[in-house]
Amino acid sequence: MRLVVPVSGSDPKTRLSSVLTPDERREFTEAMLADVLAALEAADHAPAVVATAPVTCEAPVTVDERGLDSLVNGLLAETDGELAIVMADLPLLTPGAVERLFAPEADVVLAPGTGGGTNAFVSRHPDFRVDYHGASIRDHRQIARAAGASVAEVDSRRLATDIDEPDDLAEVLLHSDGAAANWLRDAGFELVTDDGRVTVERA
Repeated sequence: MRLVVPVSGSDPKTRLSSVLTPDERREFTEAMLADVLAALEAADHAPAVVATAPVTCEAPVTVDERGLDSLVNGLLAETDGELAIVMADLPLLTPGAVERLFAPEADVVLAPGTGGGTNAFVSRHPDFRVDYHGASIRDHRQIARAAGASVAEVDSRRLATDIDEPDDLAEVLLHSDGAAANWLRDAGFELVTDDGRVTVERA
């Protein structure tokens, strides 16, 4: 199986701009990437990273400036056999969640993200392609079925939790003790309980 982790290395996580500087967003992105790679490797997989600009990580990195759709569809077209794509912003990922992603024998296995995205997939069908715009999980179900592929979905909070918005940072501090959580703590972020909802603030 070919396993690829796409990551934005140039201007990542722009929706975190209200709480992180551009340099901090790059550092935090690399910390999340480190957590994803650690989980994949602990599950006995050898991922490769494809980044829009150079990133620092413990895996082979290829720089490719294409957008996400073009990049992943290019990988699907050139891969003979299984291709797995796991996004780089899943710092809650564990080896157990990785094993759940690879367990189904369907032609296409989808891991939905909160908010309608697609955080990971495994494709064993030559005609499956991606479209990450809008509610991509709904589109990917339709694309797979239109191609005649069998489809399975993995219901996993750890695969579903991607970090895009400032409110998402609480999930990292609540449920992870990896590189991303350590980075947030070192940067002064801490959990705050307000009216029963947990958020973060920066000291």
